[in-house]
Amino acid sequence: MLSIRQLASTDAGFWSQLESLLAWDAVADERVTATVRAIVQDVRGRGDAAVIEYTNRFDRTQVTGMGDLEIPAARLQQALANIRPEQRTALESAAQRLRLYAGRQKLESWSYTESDGTLLGQQVTPLERVGLYVPGGKAAYPSSVLMNAIPAKVAGVAELIMVVPTPGGELNELVLAAAAIAGVDRVFTIGGAQAVAALAYGTETIPQVDKIVGPGNIYVATAKGMVFGAVGIDMIAGPSEILVICDAQTDPDWIAMDLFSQAEHDEDAQPILVCPDGMYLQRVRESIERLLPTLERKDIIEASLTRRAALIQVRDLNEAVEVANFIAPEHLELSVAEPQALAQKIKHAGAIFMGRYTAEALGDYCAGPNHVLPTSRTARFSSPLGVYDFQKRSSLIMCSPEGASELGKTASVLARGEGLTAHACSAEYRIRKN
Repeated sequence: MLSIRQLASTDAGFWSQLESLLAWDAVADERVTATVRAIVQDVRGRGDAAVIEYTNRFDRTQVTGMGDLEIPAARLQQALANIRPEQRTALESAAQRLRLYAGRQKLESWSYTESDGTLLGQQVTPLERVGLYVPGGKAAYPSSVLMNAIPAKVAGVAELIMVVPTPGGELNELVLAAAAIAGVDRVFTIGGAQAVAALAYGTETIPQVDKIVGPGNIYVATAKGMVFGAVGIDMIAGPSEILVICDAQTDPDWIAMDLFSQAEHDEDAQPILVCPDGMYLQRVRESIERLLPTLERKDIIEASLTRRAALIQVRDLNEAVEVANFIAPEHLELSVAEPQALAQKIKHAGAIFMGRYTAEALGDYCAGPNHVLPTSRTARFSSPLGVYDFQKRSSLIMCSPEGASELGKTASVLARGEGLTAHACSAEYRIRKN
């Protein structure tokens, strides 16, 4: 029998136990940090030559020039033409839904004019160039290509550069096809910290980007954190999470499989079920035991369940909401009779899946909202990736003579109060003399 942690909100020390369960140290160890720092500095200093050297070393290739590491646009279109028809249909359908949703997120410029003629406003412009990191080899995720690239293109990003490692020269056709559908402009077959550094600082061949998005392993995550400031990054994500709140009326097999859907990502993923009914928790446990042996990734799922999963009994659904807001999960399923009413009480969650029929897996692929979500309780202060992450805002200020005179009086007083005489004088020059 699987050893899945079971908690009850009535237990002494429940909240401290829950906090310990959620703890996740995303900081790389000193060895990883030192390795990544050396690679980043080398690529920054030697450019293409360093990228080629690390690619040959880590991806078991024998390339001699950067021309061997760029995939031409025609090759992307070839992949799109050659994948199975049902795969192309699925990718195109998902892309269409993502574009429709992303279109509603797009920020627009605005301004207003005050009574004295002073104009104030906000000018919204897209980032010029974005880098997209995509895991390669066996860990290939065409859905991540769509989720990261499409909002960038909807925002108006002029150039989107994708990097994807190809260990042993192994190309994933679905990833290339997704890049074609999403409108990726250039693709380089590089990965790891060297790819992040190349995007962040530029090389003779790879242009410097303004922001880097996309998932990766601990070396990629460490490199993204290291180059932040030279470029923007989306986030440094931890393991995948799912929290299910259930009122004990959903088929327990459905709930078990929903928990599996995130547990199968990796051994550190965290699936949690919260329910007021202890007997129902036992039924879900039985479903887990029965269904787990049928799955291809059962060993990974079992490791996740035994390391970081929990079945939590609470007094009622209101207390379930309290638990959910404390956890601030990446994915939150509300498998209850009145999910919309319950959702209004949720303060912290990356994505909220409402109702018994809304499996989290739909959000991973094709529902429309982005699957790049805050993890490790960061939903308390951050949001899903969206079009707004590829736009920036500039304030607009244009004073009329009357406005400059009146604002100058206020600015002068405040500037002199701060001891900044030049500020005060700059404002005072524009004050009208009666």
